[in-house]
Amino acid sequence: MAELKNAKIFFVLGGPGSGKGTQCEKIVAKYGFTHLSTGDLLREEVASGSARGKELSKIMEKGELVSLETVLGLLRDAMIKKASTSKGFLIDGYPRELDQSKRFESDIAPVRSVIYFEVSDETMKKRLLKRAETSGRVDDNEQTIIKRLKTFHDLTQPVIDHYDKAHKVCRVPAEGSVDEIFKKVQSFLDKQ
Repeated sequence: MAELKNAKIFFVLGGPGSGKGTQCEKIVAKYGFTHLSTGDLLREEVASGSARGKELSKIMEKGELVSLETVLGLLRDAMIKKASTSKGFLIDGYPRELDQSKRFESDIAPVRSVIYFEVSDETMKKRLLKRAETSGRVDDNEQTIIKRLKTFHDLTQPVIDHYDKAHKVCRVPAEGSVDEIFKKVQSFLDKQ
C-alpha cells in the first residue's frame, strides 16, 4: 500500500495482561506513534451494535480468534486513516499466528520489528483477574483467561520464533514496574 510504504511499523506482542496496552500509551506519548490495538478495534466494532459486531461478540466470549480477513481489514482501514499524521504504528496484539504476520506484510506493509513483552502466565492471570474487577470485558474471567493464555502460547510463539530468526525481536522482560519496563522499551526505540 503506497500510503504505508515508508511507515515505521512495530508488532507489539505479549500474552493477555502482559502490559502491552499500558506500554503502548507511554510510547505514543513519547514518540508520537499511533497505537492500534486489534482488541480495541474489535471491541469498538462490537459496541457499534452492527451485525458484524454481534458475531464478533460471540467469538470473543468463547475466547476464540476472529478471522484473519476481518482483523486485517480493520487494521488496514485504521492505518490508512492515520498514515499522513503518524510517526509510526504500534500494532498491539497482532499477529496472533504466523499466517497473519505473512499476510500483513504482503497485503499492507513490512514490519520493522516485534516488541515482545515477556511475562509469566501466573502474573498475567493475576493482572487480568484484577482488571476484571472494573473492566466489564466479557473475556476477563478465569476460565476464558486460561484458554486465552493457552491460545497465545500455541499460536503466537511461532510468530516470535519467525521474527527471531530474522533478528527482528526486541524481548522486554515485563514483570517490573511500568516505568522500569518503559526504560527497556525506550532503549530499544531510541535506536530505531
